[in-house]
Amino acid sequence: MLETALVIVREEGADRLTLGHLAERAGVSKPVAYDHFETRSGLLIELYRWIDIERVNAFRDAMATRERSRGEAVEALSVAYIRCAAETDGEFHAVGAALAGSEEKAAVFQELLENCVRMFVSVLKPHTKLPLDELERRCIGLVGAGEALSAAVVRGRCSETEAVAAFAAMIQGGLHTPP
Repeated sequence: MLETALVIVREEGADRLTLGHLAERAGVSKPVAYDHFETRSGLLIELYRWIDIERVNAFRDAMATRERSRGEAVEALSVAYIRCAAETDGEFHAVGAALAGSEEKAAVFQELLENCVRMFVSVLKPHTKLPLDELERRCIGLVGAGEALSAAVVRGRCSETEAVAAFAAMIQGGLHTPP
């Protein structure tokens, strides 16, 4: 049903994603959709998580191909992160916007951000002398910057290439240790 929900968001927008419409498009009864997700917010949260898991898996696969130098790691990290966000054709941002103001969404969003921060730390840790707690704080900021840049790509405010270059520069700058 999540694949069908994603198709609805792509084709019709997040506002059209209701449990009734999902049931109809998925070829199941409304009670099946309601039993599975309970509420529209529940559906949106599960779709949000599912899209994020797909992004994280693609990101992890891109980063796991081989050991990299610092420059290669920064470039691969920026390309993988921005490309993963851009390849979702805006669904992740559309579903996130549909959940805006939801306490449930805020908790899920925080969980997803923390997963991403941990992944950034694991990729960047071998390439800096920063103490772990400082690297984690910087990665929190980098993830926020990556989200903002990916949203700019989705909205057409910059190209993917421009976003990747800006993000790589931010990551590179974030790895420097103070004198």
